[in-house]
Amino acid sequence: MAEMTPRDMADKLLAAGFQRTGPTATTLSDPIADTPMNVTLDQLHPYDHDPRVKRNPAYEEIKASIRERGLDAPPAITRRPGEEHFIIRNGGNTRLAILRELWAETKQERFFRISCLFRPWPERGEIVALTGHLAENELRGGLTFIERALGVEKAREFYEQETGGTLTQSELARRLTADGYPVQQSHISRMQDAIRYLLPAIPTVLYGGLGRHQVERLAVLRKACERTWEQRALGRHLAVDFASLFQDVLSQFDTQPDGFSLQRVQDELVGQMAELLEADYDTLSLEIDDSENRQRVLTSEPSPTSPMAPIVSAAPQPVSPPPAAATAQRAGAPTAPIAAMPSAQPVTVPAAGDERAAEVGAAPIPAGSDAERLQGHIVSPAPTTERLQSIQRLVADQLGDKLPDFEANALHAIPVQVGGLYPISDVWYIEPALDVPDRLRVHIAQFACEIAEEAAVAGYIEPRDAGIGFVCAPRPVTQAKALSAFACAVLTLLQALSSTAAPSTGLDRARLADDLAPLLHGSGGASMRLSDAGLVKLFRLLRLARRLLDLESGAASVDPGHDS
Repeated sequence: MAEMTPRDMADKLLAAGFQRTGPTATTLSDPIADTPMNVTLDQLHPYDHDPRVKRNPAYEEIKASIRERGLDAPPAITRRPGEEHFIIRNGGNTRLAILRELWAETKQERFFRISCLFRPWPERGEIVALTGHLAENELRGGLTFIERALGVEKAREFYEQETGGTLTQSELARRLTADGYPVQQSHISRMQDAIRYLLPAIPTVLYGGLGRHQVERLAVLRKACERTWEQRALGRHLAVDFASLFQDVLSQFDTQPDGFSLQRVQDELVGQMAELLEADYDTLSLEIDDSENRQRVLTSEPSPTSPMAPIVSAAPQPVSPPPAAATAQRAGAPTAPIAAMPSAQPVTVPAAGDERAAEVGAAPIPAGSDAERLQGHIVSPAPTTERLQSIQRLVADQLGDKLPDFEANALHAIPVQVGGLYPISDVWYIEPALDVPDRLRVHIAQFACEIAEEAAVAGYIEPRDAGIGFVCAPRPVTQAKALSAFACAVLTLLQALSSTAAPSTGLDRARLADDLAPLLHGSGGASMRLSDAGLVKLFRLLRLARRLLDLESGAASVDPGHDS
């Protein structure tokens, strides 16, 4: 063997080491089970299909809490297969945005590196993530109507990609419910109408927080005007179609929600329709109002509703009516509106500033010396039409029931008539179709929502299928402290009525004794007093709650309000 020269030795020492010939793993695979892990803000991205577009109303409160206490509830994270970055899994985009702000402001490591729970990307990942974000946003800060509508529309796209076919509204509602985000089919119909007809014309108003109640009233107005237009434009050649006219008129009112007026939209729309159709403005307005009222009351068109409220139907139980009502029926007097049709409607939350008097008329006031006395018993007009009354009478006759007659009873009994989803023409009398626990809970929750709406805290009321039909939903203490004295008093009263247990709402129930008198008769000033309509609804709520508890305890086989 030849001796190695210094040059050969140097070449050997400088030769490259052993090389891998097989594939190398550049990154570790994601865990296949829920796993705690630390991630940095650079590794974590927001969920790109988050339904929330506007900033969370509680943003500053959440930011202050995270600044002082840190992140008490880190969001769950996940990662799509093959992607580099993690994403928020079920709500948490607001917290992520706040952490980025705090990191930029303070450069504190606790805002940059966070401990999260990693959850594997599921088989139906996009649908699970989207419905999770929808549900989480509802719980943590609420979504505007249009944000919720766009989220549901995106869910429809994912479902149709999954199934390879088109979904009906009913099937979409069923799938959303199965995936943990229940939405009624009627609400989906309203959402799709809002995206199709309203969003192109008034995006600023919708994204600014226009509520479901106003959106649904706009939808009803559009359909009523379209129906009238089609009837009057039949066989005529007009310069514009109704769809273009509606968009042009509505776009003129794309301002902030506080400045949006449905009445102004209706006036402008009816005015332009009258000009194009060469019709009298007043005649056209009456036709549209009548069509709108019939559409709202007689069809399945939903009233503004709480998303979780079910539609409940129940078999009526034959019960004798009060003597005054029976006398009125024998006398052939026309019936006035009752609290509910034989099938229940969804629980709704009316928006503040409801201009109901401009939208529906009061029940007809009979002529003569009694008219003034009768008018004095009407707290606010209850919506009704002659056709609605005739349907109510027909249904009552078929069931062998008698309807309470407000006009006939008003001068003989304890009269009151007050508007709302379930107009009250008799505080005490309970219709046979209503006299079952499920239906009673629906009405009780509705009245609680309408009472809370007077203090602008209807969002705290959540319908329930147990108890007396509702609870006051827990809120952070910081939110409760920001409420007005009137709002706190109303919520505390409703909380005390709803349950003996006191959920953590940040309300002081010990103050109820001091607030009760100002709330009911205004000894502390008018600012603390319930309106007359609110007081009547409170009386009705108490009456129905007493009956509900009696029915469930089996203590009342015959109700005093039903004795003949």
